[in-house]
Amino acid sequence: MEFETAYTPEQEAFRKEIKGWLKENVPTGIVESPGEDPREVWDRKRELARRLGARGWLWPTMPKQYGGGGLAGDQAIVIEEELDALGLSARDYGDSGGTMGAPSILVWGNDQQKQAFLPPIFKGEVVTWQCLTEPEAGSDLASVKSLAVRDGDEYVINGHKTFISGGHDVDQFWTICMTDPKAPRHENVSWFMIPARLPGITVMPLDLLGGQGTGHQSSVFFDNVRVPAFNLVGGENNGWKVASTHLEIEHGGGGRVSRDSFGPRVFRYCTTTMLDGAPISKDQDARDQMMEMRIEAEINRLFGLRNFYLAHAKKPRTYGGPQSSYFRKMSGLRLTHTVGRLLGYSALVSSGPNAAADGFAEAQQRQGIVSVHPGGTADVQKLIIARRIGVGRTAREEAGRLE
Repeated sequence: MEFETAYTPEQEAFRKEIKGWLKENVPTGIVESPGEDPREVWDRKRELARRLGARGWLWPTMPKQYGGGGLAGDQAIVIEEELDALGLSARDYGDSGGTMGAPSILVWGNDQQKQAFLPPIFKGEVVTWQCLTEPEAGSDLASVKSLAVRDGDEYVINGHKTFISGGHDVDQFWTICMTDPKAPRHENVSWFMIPARLPGITVMPLDLLGGQGTGHQSSVFFDNVRVPAFNLVGGENNGWKVASTHLEIEHGGGGRVSRDSFGPRVFRYCTTTMLDGAPISKDQDARDQMMEMRIEAEINRLFGLRNFYLAHAKKPRTYGGPQSSYFRKMSGLRLTHTVGRLLGYSALVSSGPNAAADGFAEAQQRQGIVSVHPGGTADVQKLIIARRIGVGRTAREEAGRLE
């Protein structure tokens, strides 16, 4: 059965335009690595983000009046595919603002907030971190304890967020804080955009299994941080409804169109690395493991493509997002075992001549384990699926709003 996307002459003409533009505009020296980008590579990626943003191609389906491209979903797929072909991604710049924060503002913000917050994100001018998890509130996000107290035209925020992912720089955070400790759960939190350089904010890097060489995580402390009331999005104590939008996207409801880049790296390694006088890929057991990798990657891609279509075509959505997220998490965990069997000890070496796939295999060995947790654990995804098909409830849970 053929699952590959077919393209019209108009779409192929657009692809030609994208190819030509990327050839002229991708900064030299951008090299994909398994670890955190060196500062100079990060700066070049940020420059590419700004160039894409100036054309409306960084977030192509977002409204043009706010700095997006106003393009159709098929054009977004073409852009993403051409970036993938160069080992890049429009979402590869440590910025959760365009992916999840901005859609939440589009759905729940007022006109003034959209004009203030969205253009810098869609044009690639700022880096925004998702700032949700707390020491006692991760999977149970409604249990956040960070407190925001109204004081005139400002909110004074105190609290501690942790396991916050991001690159070298951050310009703003989006988060939820408790604003009414006496109110019931889900009716006591509010959603804020917070400038990252306000007095009282401290970012402390964390040295973690998943962060060693594969990207960085931090704790963020808020000590009497005064945030303008204008930065409250969606209304006081309405933050859980706002969060339902970005949680829907984080749980896969918005879909994704990028292709697997890890598998081809491993395949190239297996076809060029000798074992007992022949390439690894000539061994039948190795070929079986490689095919398992290919099948899992294709299932992941098709789940993401389906959800992307449903979201952008404004079709009804139910459990497709968490289903995709659950499969991706468990597939990543299975992949660690497959890669370990396929490559042996070389999969545990991060650098040097014995590092499999230029160290990408070692990074996957850690990330495949760690990634089961962020964005809602595997058990959380199963719980959401159950609620949306009506298990144990009189009414089925609806998918989060994306428009």
